[in-house]
Order: sequence, then structure tokens, then C-alpha cells
Amino acid sequence: MKKRQPARTSEEFDRRFDAGEDVHDLVDISQATVIHYGKKMRITLDVAGSLVREIDEIRRQIGVDRGSLIKVWLHERVKQEKARPSKPALE
Repeated sequence: MKKRQPARTSEEFDRRFDAGEDVHDLVDISQATVIHYGKKMRITLDVAGSLVREIDEIRRQIGVDRGSLIKVWLHERVKQEKARPSKPALE
């Protein structure tokens, strides 16, 4: 059996996973680490029901629970904001 080529980028890995390809043999679990971000804190958000329904529609399509999806989105956005160059203060 011919050995499959590993994904060259995370985008390629994601594309292959999303296409339904079995990616288990492309991941070296022996090198995996768990990142703990410190103490968890609970927050409460009031959002429109229509937004919750849209979030639920997306999470059902990808097979995750609502809280996990929102946490991933928040984490990605925080990383994005931190990577932006800081704006000069208004005078």
C-alpha cells in the first residue's frame, strides 16, 4: 500500500478533513500537547434568539456543541485582534 502524503499546511489538512478523508494516519499523536489556559471563568451573554438559531445551525453542520463553537470563535478573534498593529492614541 502506498503511503499517503502528509498535508503540507493546516489549510490543506482542514480541506482534506472537511472532504471526508480519513486523516488519522496524518497526525502524530505522540507529539500532541494539551494547553491549559488557566482558571476557567463563567460569563453570561444575552443575545438575540435569531443569532442563537444561526449559531445552532452552524454547529449542527460541523457537529460540535454551541459552547465549544463560541469558545473557538472567541479564541480566534482574540488572536486576530492581538496580531493587529496597535493604533496610535487619539489626541
